[in-house]
Amino acid sequence: MDNKFEEEVFESDSLNTSLWKEIFGLMKSSKKRMMGALVIVTGEAMIGVILPLLNRHAIDVYYSGQGSNQDILFFALGYAALVMFQAYLIYQFIYQSGLIEMDVSFNTRQEAMKKLQVLPFSYYDKTPSGWLMARVTSDIARLSEILSWSFIDLLWGIFMMIMLAIVMFVANWKLALVVVAIVPFVYFISAWFQKRILKNYRKTRAINSKITSGFSEGISGAKTTKTMALERLHYSEFTVLTSEMRSQTMRAILLSSLYVPIIILISSLGNAGVIVVGGEMVVQGLIQVGTLIMFTQYAGQFYEPLRNIANILASLQMAQASAERVLSMLNSEIELTDTEEVIAKYGTILEPKEEAYEDMVGHIEFKDVDFYYNPEEPILKNFNLKVEPKQRIALVGETGSGKSTIVNLICRFYEPRSGEILIDGKDYRERSIAWMHSHLGYVLQAPHLFDGTVKENIRYGRLNATDEEIVEAAKLVDAHDFIMQLDNGYDSDVGEGGGRLSTGQKQLISFARALIAQPSIFVLDEATSSIDTETEAIIQHAVDTVLKEKTSFIIAHRLSTIVNADRILVIRYGEIIEDGTHQELLALKGYYHKLYTNQFNEAREAQLMSEL
Repeated sequence: MDNKFEEEVFESDSLNTSLWKEIFGLMKSSKKRMMGALVIVTGEAMIGVILPLLNRHAIDVYYSGQGSNQDILFFALGYAALVMFQAYLIYQFIYQSGLIEMDVSFNTRQEAMKKLQVLPFSYYDKTPSGWLMARVTSDIARLSEILSWSFIDLLWGIFMMIMLAIVMFVANWKLALVVVAIVPFVYFISAWFQKRILKNYRKTRAINSKITSGFSEGISGAKTTKTMALERLHYSEFTVLTSEMRSQTMRAILLSSLYVPIIILISSLGNAGVIVVGGEMVVQGLIQVGTLIMFTQYAGQFYEPLRNIANILASLQMAQASAERVLSMLNSEIELTDTEEVIAKYGTILEPKEEAYEDMVGHIEFKDVDFYYNPEEPILKNFNLKVEPKQRIALVGETGSGKSTIVNLICRFYEPRSGEILIDGKDYRERSIAWMHSHLGYVLQAPHLFDGTVKENIRYGRLNATDEEIVEAAKLVDAHDFIMQLDNGYDSDVGEGGGRLSTGQKQLISFARALIAQPSIFVLDEATSSIDTETEAIIQHAVDTVLKEKTSFIIAHRLSTIVNADRILVIRYGEIIEDGTHQELLALKGYYHKLYTNQFNEAREAQLMSEL
């Protein structure tokens, strides 16, 4: 199966209306704050229009000597009150925008985390963690910032320009035409720049994801890098990526840095036109000086939001590039889902109806199952298998033979392309995914522990487990003794990913975690392949004692660990070529006999060499 991940390609070179409808959907929880912010910016824009009108009145009336001192005092007090109210509205705008940014970021990340919980294994098989991290962190942060600040700024600018245009045309339509004449030029220049800015920022965000992925792999694989002396290679690859991002970002910055000054230059020409035409009209006595000054102020106010809108539109292009990536994750198709009837009865993964869950006996049957990742490369074809309750089944075979696929199908991490898998005589698709997973205990080849204490990690298997049950589970897998030797016993911090413990210790804790869940089906996926022989013996003892009452599946590389299995299935090319106990398969003198004999001889040679 080819799991190479390719970044989505987005082609739209303008603001995508349908996309922005989805983006605004992310703001639904901030609807009230958004409406409040709109009222605030409308009020602030109205005051911005009123103040120059008051200035015109002061110049034309009070400057010419008309009006009493009392009139001037009342005017000044009213003017000051209006300015103070405008300052308050600006404060509220900043405050509300900050809250909206926080809400959008919080809710979008909540939605992203919710989506990641219900996406199946297949999504993670083909999507690197670094790409997901880039979406959940930097892309959502950029999107929420622009939605809260830039979008409200855009609305303020539109309100301001509309109100200014109305007042200017009422006051003097000729001067108003001079002011608005530059708008078409701004539009066409903006369209030209926006197309190129969006293209560059899309490339920048895509490269940023690769860099985040590189960081993630570099941190998680640091030990491998050190042991294989790959530092220079990884640094060189990372340098190429960062250089590419720097180059792409510089292009975007160059476009943005040219865009805004050009808009400022054009707006300045419009302001100059107002002064020239308005000055001539004052000389001819067609308008008063106060009106000219009002228009110069209005021109500045009209061009300020126009410049802001130009800048905001550039920001919205960046937001769209981020939004496309975030929404592509949020809208990812969930390939493995329950039917509506099943959800109605059993609930969902995040909202299960556990009171409806039936007990599981552990009878499993594959009936004519076909499965593939790539249709041209089938893994299983007309596969049949019956497993009785409490049987211990071992699966052996070459890499790629289909062992893990069989187990993953049993666990319903994937589903058959055709055929049925029956649990206790019933197609497991008639029950929920969460029901199936609630009956599983799974120990991986590379155990993963969460940052926290030993006790917390074991309790993840069953969140309502008591301290006494945690200790009992640890004792059953012979982990209690080493845990008590840690500095703080069960309250010892395991570190990120369990980094403060050995691989064997992590494996024992993960075994206890799986056991405390009281599963009906237990899976050991090559759980002893990467640990020392002493820990292997401990786990083997736990397997022999603990799994007697459970239906269990053991994928084994070391055949010495499965000699006590009830059945050993030899898998080759997705088919069972041998089936029996250890002694029965040895007696066949077939494929299993050959595998076991070779491993036994290799172990003997290694032991003899160590004794020399």
